[in-house]
Amino acid sequence: MDDQLFRKAMGKFATGVTVVTTECEGTAYGMTANAFMSVSLHPKLVVVSVAEKAQMFQRIHQSKQYAVNILSSDQQEYSMIFANQIKKDVEFQYLDGFPVLHGALAIIKCDLVAAHEAGDHTLFIGQVTDIKLNEGEPLLYASGKYRTLNMHSESID
Repeated sequence: MDDQLFRKAMGKFATGVTVVTTECEGTAYGMTANAFMSVSLHPKLVVVSVAEKAQMFQRIHQSKQYAVNILSSDQQEYSMIFANQIKKDVEFQYLDGFPVLHGALAIIKCDLVAAHEAGDHTLFIGQVTDIKLNEGEPLLYASGKYRTLNMHSESID
């Protein structure tokens, strides 16, 4: 099967956009990711998928912690910065002493509890240790483009 065909098919699935952050030896790092999901309510577990060639792969292994920053519709620039599409310095905020992004819709801080190899990626399962929520609409990604929700107020009788 052609790699481009597979990528195109996967792009048809609309996802939210996140930036995964961690800290190693006093330095904060981030990586844009849309391969994120909740896994379990009891205990509260989430998973992010990280390519083994990504720098974040070793950083999460080393730090044993990460935070998932779910981006709002006005944070496309963060996504592009941490996907290395544009260069710009970012000033991190801190949640319980851990680097996170200002204004993210949700920040989910985790302790790494398991790592499972899956092809050329590793699934990092984190147990949620803290959450911070903000108001706003999510940034979405589908078919290679950033998108936003078009919210309508409709009542169903």
